[in-house]
Amino acid sequence: MFVRTIRTMFIMFLVISVLSAGTILPVNIQGQGGQVGLNSLSIGNVDPKSAWLWVHVGFFTVSVIWALHVIVGELRIYARIRLWWLTHPDNVRNPGASTILVSHVPKTLVANKQRLGEIFGCFPGGVRQILISRAASSELASTIKRRDSAVKQLEKVLTAYAVRCTREYRRESAAEYVEPPRPTIRRRYLGVVPGSKVDAIEYYTSEITQCNKFIAEANEKHYRNEPAALVTFHEPVAAHMAAQTVLDYKPFSMSQVSVGVNSPDDIIWSNLKVSAWSKRLRGYVSFGITMGITAVWTLVTALLSALVQVKNLAQLKPFAWLLENNKGSAWAVGMFSGFVPSMVLALLMTALPHILRLLLRLEGTARKSVVELRLLHRLYFFQVWNVYLVTIFSSSVLVIAANSINQPEKIIELVQTQVPQSATNILTYVVLLAFIGAAKEILQGTRLAVRYVAPMIAAKTARAMRRAEQPGEFDWGSQIPTHSLVFLMGLSYSFIAPVVAWFAMVYFGLFYVIYRYQFLYVYNDKTWATGGLSFPRAAKQMLVALYVSEVYMVLMMVAKLTGSAGAIMRVVVAAIVLALTVAVHMYINDVYMPIINHLPLKKALDVKRVPPSANFPSVLGSEDDREEEESNNNDDIETGELLSVCEKADLEAAAPVSSKRLVKRNRIYAMYSSLVPVCAINVFLWLFPCVLQDKAIYDSMSSHHQCHASSYNNLDKEDNGTENTLASVSSLRSVSQTSTAASHPASNQQNQFKAVDNNELAAKLSNPMTCAKPVSRLWVPLAGKLFERLVEEVESQGQGAIHLVTQGVWIDGNSLKIQIDLDFDVGIETDGSCSSIS
Repeated sequence: MFVRTIRTMFIMFLVISVLSAGTILPVNIQGQGGQVGLNSLSIGNVDPKSAWLWVHVGFFTVSVIWALHVIVGELRIYARIRLWWLTHPDNVRNPGASTILVSHVPKTLVANKQRLGEIFGCFPGGVRQILISRAASSELASTIKRRDSAVKQLEKVLTAYAVRCTREYRRESAAEYVEPPRPTIRRRYLGVVPGSKVDAIEYYTSEITQCNKFIAEANEKHYRNEPAALVTFHEPVAAHMAAQTVLDYKPFSMSQVSVGVNSPDDIIWSNLKVSAWSKRLRGYVSFGITMGITAVWTLVTALLSALVQVKNLAQLKPFAWLLENNKGSAWAVGMFSGFVPSMVLALLMTALPHILRLLLRLEGTARKSVVELRLLHRLYFFQVWNVYLVTIFSSSVLVIAANSINQPEKIIELVQTQVPQSATNILTYVVLLAFIGAAKEILQGTRLAVRYVAPMIAAKTARAMRRAEQPGEFDWGSQIPTHSLVFLMGLSYSFIAPVVAWFAMVYFGLFYVIYRYQFLYVYNDKTWATGGLSFPRAAKQMLVALYVSEVYMVLMMVAKLTGSAGAIMRVVVAAIVLALTVAVHMYINDVYMPIINHLPLKKALDVKRVPPSANFPSVLGSEDDREEEESNNNDDIETGELLSVCEKADLEAAAPVSSKRLVKRNRIYAMYSSLVPVCAINVFLWLFPCVLQDKAIYDSMSSHHQCHASSYNNLDKEDNGTENTLASVSSLRSVSQTSTAASHPASNQQNQFKAVDNNELAAKLSNPMTCAKPVSRLWVPLAGKLFERLVEEVESQGQGAIHLVTQGVWIDGNSLKIQIDLDFDVGIETDGSCSSIS
């Protein structure tokens, strides 16, 4: 949906740019305002008494109506697709779709799993499993971290020693080859005081063995229950109902419920122990720090923005020194005031998302995906205030203040001329992001360095090389607000300075082409997914852009108010457009927002009545379209009646079609029905029926949609062959789910509890620290028979706690560097967080 959002913004600005080029741009050029340069293209060049201002009002009204039509149409399509995804067989089979994370669980319920099961057993289908969150003690956690560190060091030592053995073997003949001296390390007492030198291989092997022995002997005293639980239901609708239910009458008790837990990597385990009161207090502190950062950032942004208008700033006496001694450096002043502030501002904004993300984590947010979704709004409003509003008013206010100190009556006149001139900042920022930002996105400098430079410097083991080969993840929390900010800039200045909208069109066009490639071949988001919940937030940010644009329009018409009836009517029309946006916003909140976050009950019952189809859904018509689509599997009908082109096209669209053609037609509707009338699409399909048969065109119009269901495979089977999982699990199953559910629905509230301590689903959802195994795998290359004996020696000293994997990695005989087989499944973690068998 993100790529679709960028495409929608591009098309919106494409239409606005074409309209502005044929309407307001000629009016601005022919205006009598006396402006020169780029300012002659803005509304400031139009005489306030001119009747041509009605062209700007008409253009703005059409642009707003067009934008509202697209936003409502996109939300309508999104709601249909999300409901289809929630009921899609692949998503339903994923246990994450039926799992909720409940925070702030009372201690009495944490200790009494029977009572907790009765509470959640009242929802349809009953409970499949309840997992009480557990955390490792500080001693056990430090032991696991020390073991993992020792594993990395031993891998590095063995790999370097293998390369050294290979080098020595090449220098000497096979008969004269002698194993080179083994590496040594200086022991450190208490981690600081240096000691004597010892054999590095024996030292790290002993360290890993001792740590794994401690992990194997860990008992219940090394674990503690936390006030959180992961509840997995038999049906997804039960999870969505539980997330919307008041679970307890006590304040804050089980008040935080999150649905759709797809991976334990999405959970911030350290935040599950944060109490409700502490979370509230942290939230207030985080908000206060954010406001403080905003205030400091405002001063910095105002200073940088003032540099763009350095000549106007110098007109004030305190800043007159800026140009006193720079008469011969006009070019340098121009470069410094035009390019440097925008570059510095862009660099400052790169550090901001990391600061805000840290604050959101410190609040006690339980999931990384929720952190990213909350970051969307917080970063967006931060940018709107500091990058947009402060940038505009810091430059225009300085000019107005400098020129109206002695003549206050000129304030209105200066507002209508100087505010449009602030487009210089906006235009510079958009151009900078359009070209430098797009080039940065294509280059992927950080990932490029990690992929090619880091392996030559730091990646000295097969594990590190494999980690460097992993594709990167897209930064949702920081990228979406930036694009929404550019949308705000382009839309709000579309009627003031049309050239800004043109460059906004170029911006979104470039990023649309780039992101289509990046999401297909570069980015890999398997850690967690939000199910497309970022799109409604992007739509709300578009509405914010509309509000800001409409307020600008009202203020601009008020500034150009001359007392005539026509001038007053222009203000009234601008206010009516603002009221229309408020009405549409209320309609969106009432119609679409309630069905976006959770699965509607009627939709769940419809899926039970008629099994869902994996085909792409229809985004038009009534709720019963799916049943009609299932029954429409015949060939096209023919009609000989004399009808108009539109009537024939609509009849053709309503006629029964084959399943493949139906899916293709639904995708075309989903791609374009929010932009053009459905009748026009039907006419096009009626005139060009080959479109529904062309697989290439069909594939090119496929929307970007990802369902991350690969993390849970075959979880319905209990794994009785693995070692005991150190987590407290209760499997709750309905007693009468098979025999009496149909005649006695209320019997589903009774549950039979079966304690299960060995369960693959539990292992997939447990805290990684609580399920670390007392066996470590090391991935090292072989280097001859002597090195093979060393491998056997390490495994023997490890006493079964160390296993060396030598497949899938080798040493290149020419470059004497290690090489790995990326397709080889070594069976160990590659993110460096845990090196044990999982």
